[in-house]
Order: sequence, then C-alpha cells, then structure tokens
Amino acid sequence: MGQTQQTGNCEEIDVKSLQDMYKKFVLECPSGVLFLHEFKRFFGVDPTGEASDYAENMFRAFDKNGDNTIDFLEFVAALNLVFRGDLEHKLRWSFKVYDKDGNGYVDRNELRSIIDSIYRIKKFSKKDMNEPSLSVDEVVERILDAVDFDRDGHITLEEFVKGAQQDSWVLNMLRLDMNPAGWVLEQNRRKSANF
Repeated sequence: MGQTQQTGNCEEIDVKSLQDMYKKFVLECPSGVLFLHEFKRFFGVDPTGEASDYAENMFRAFDKNGDNTIDFLEFVAALNLVFRGDLEHKLRWSFKVYDKDGNGYVDRNELRSIIDSIYRIKKFSKKDMNEPSLSVDEVVERILDAVDFDRDGHITLEEFVKGAQQDSWVLNMLRLDMNPAGWVLEQNRRKSANF
C-alpha cells in the first residue's frame, strides 16, 4: 500500500528506493548539488570505465540550467521523466544526450560518439553479444538515412522524435538511452555486487 507506483511503461517505482536515493543524495552532496565526478560516484561509474562517457552525457542532460551541477530539483525532475515519462518525452530527453554541444541538432560526430559509448557499454555488460551486429559507422549511417529527412547531415529534435517513432530499428538502437532508469539500476546493482 503506497510502497510502489505502477507507471505507464510497466516499471514499478519503489518508494523506499527513492527515499534511499534521497538520503544518499543528501549524504554524498551536503552542498545540495552534484558535480560530474560525484554523479559518477553516486551511480557507481568508474571515472575511466566503459560507462564514463555515457554517464557524462546523462549528466549533461540532467543539468537543465547548464551550470555544470545537478541540484536535487533537477535530479528529481530527471528521475520523474526516466521512470514516468511517455515515449515522446523520453525521446526528447534522449535527444539532449545525443546533442552534446547543445546547438539544437545532432551531427554525425555526436551520433557516432554516443553510439560508440553505447556499444562499449553493451560489450562490457555482454548484452546483445550473440546477435550479429553492425559496426558503429554502419549504425550511424543507418540512423542518419532513417531520420535525417532533409538530408542536411544534421538531425533536428523533430527529425529525431519522428524518425524514432516511425522506425522500430532506430527506436531499438536508442534502447539504452530510452531506458536510463534501467541503466542507473544496473549500475547500482553492479556497485552493490562489488561490496
């Protein structure tokens, strides 16, 4: 009763887990803000490990006001989206992860950088390793072909959302970004398993 909440994407949020995260946030960040190195430590990410680049991109997407810190309100807003957001909102959030320089579009280099991070994480976690896979460059080309509707070499937010909604393969390639909650929970499980 009141301990879990069913969300639209069929994941349950455990209230105790959220309370524990708040306590951990306050304990590790008495100043009330998370810096990048604290964000990585908070989620058990090795600063030089396979998930480091991805964590940096997530940090940037969580940092709504661009001050290079995440305060608790930004943290809660991001968690709310991660756990409860609909597909379009999650795609919009994912776009922020891909748009590394914040200029409003994703170019080939930004796309390649994120796809490469995703591949390294999947290889490290042994996910999808039995499936034949495309190279990073092949994935980048296929995504650009599917979503760069005006063929200008840049993916706008609208193209990103529409393309992912219309092409199940593209949406599947974004799965790691579309499920940052799962990534966060897996990082926490790994950290707990190492103790």
